[in-house]
Amino acid sequence: MKKALENRDFIVYRSIPDYIQNNRSSRLYLFLGLFVSVVQFGIFKYCYPFPSFINGDSYVYITMASSNPKIGTYPIGYPMFLRLFSVFSKSDLVLVCFQYALLQCGFLYFILSIFSCFEVTKFTRVLFFVLFMINPVSWYLANMVSSDALFLSLSIIWFTQLIWMVYSYHKGLILFNSIVLFILFTIRYNALYYPLISIAALFLNRAYIAKRVGGILISIFLIALFIQYTSKDYKRLSGVYQFSPFSGWQLANNALYAYRYVDSFHLKKLPKKFDSIDKMVRHYFDTTKDTKKYPSEMLVASTVYMWDPRSPLSIYADSLVAKDSTVGPLKKWSKAAPMMKEYGTQLIKTYPKEFVTHYILPNSLKYYVPPIEFLETYNMGLDTVNPIAEEWFNYKTNKVYTRFKDKETYILNYYPILVAVMNVLIVLNILSFIGLRLQKRFPNIKKYLLLVGILWSINFCFSVFASPIALRFQLFPIIVSLSLVIILMECLVVVSFEKHDVSTVIN
Repeated sequence: MKKALENRDFIVYRSIPDYIQNNRSSRLYLFLGLFVSVVQFGIFKYCYPFPSFINGDSYVYITMASSNPKIGTYPIGYPMFLRLFSVFSKSDLVLVCFQYALLQCGFLYFILSIFSCFEVTKFTRVLFFVLFMINPVSWYLANMVSSDALFLSLSIIWFTQLIWMVYSYHKGLILFNSIVLFILFTIRYNALYYPLISIAALFLNRAYIAKRVGGILISIFLIALFIQYTSKDYKRLSGVYQFSPFSGWQLANNALYAYRYVDSFHLKKLPKKFDSIDKMVRHYFDTTKDTKKYPSEMLVASTVYMWDPRSPLSIYADSLVAKDSTVGPLKKWSKAAPMMKEYGTQLIKTYPKEFVTHYILPNSLKYYVPPIEFLETYNMGLDTVNPIAEEWFNYKTNKVYTRFKDKETYILNYYPILVAVMNVLIVLNILSFIGLRLQKRFPNIKKYLLLVGILWSINFCFSVFASPIALRFQLFPIIVSLSLVIILMECLVVVSFEKHDVSTVIN
């Protein structure tokens, strides 16, 4: 095993089918993975006969799938998926089984690729299999009518393809990877930074670099076309050329979580164009200081100001269209977005210290220990669903149920703690790996460390500054980081059990 880890700077298999065909143990893990997946999800669905719905997200997705709009409050990728899937089946069981199957296949593809790249020990393989293939969070994620499972599945597949592109070469991967990246971008805008990871992978393996660059350019071209297409539709709707109103609202929301801590006596003068919205915001802060009466004001680095109709941002958006009763929610949302973006940016520039103290630092803590959020309770504790879901899935009634006494998902309570431990382990293992200069002995692993490290760093910056943080949003970097932790720990174990002194490694 030690020689395999040290000396293999490339993989001898050209693809996963090639690896499975020529490696007996891989076929065992493949069939065992498929069997375990079917059995455990069958048991899970007996306990949870109906999918879980998120108030807001799930019903917006279904509404968008039903009306088939070109643009919407959320990215159109998942609604398009629901609409396409409904052509074949309207069964909620078939939908969640497909989501789970895609997720498990993505995990199998990922761990088998890891086995092919690094030839880890049998114990480590078993550990990979148990942690990735028998993972309770996958059951609950796949059972939600939400983009989370689909986005995670395709992200894992996309990243696994990058691994093959770093350690081997197969021209079919380049085009397929470009298509997957484009689909990811339509599902969730977190994929906006994924091309940066693809570019980083170029420098880890420069073979066939022209074709690899071509693949990235294809992805960027498809994404640029999508952005232009979407922006033109928003221009027609709101009169403003913009790609996603969501980003403007998110920026203003984030800024307000810092701005509310600025005392009225220490306010700085803002440009005159912000007078109207700023007056509403300050009035709101002045009248909601009683947290017993307004418990949402106790939340830290949350998203309430984006969605609560009583928030100052929503009140301002209402004022823009007060004279036109025909304006729908999406048009109101998009018309207010440019001002939200400018206002949020101005607040952050005016009060940078407060923004760091009251938003960046609390959000960083959330990144370290991500909250379970909607995964904490089945169907948000409700035993009914909205009429749109009842109609879409052809339910006889609006009632849903589980075979447990309550709707709490206690099995997921330990995940934030495990993620916190893993975040510490990844830092310690990387420092140990570099401190012992093991990158010279394990150049094959050095490439993977760089790839995962870049992903982790960019995702951290993006998540902490620009997006809400919850366990379901962070599962992709968590899974990839966990794989690196396991591999680095095996390297350290190999070195620690060598007969010669560790000092010889350092020297």
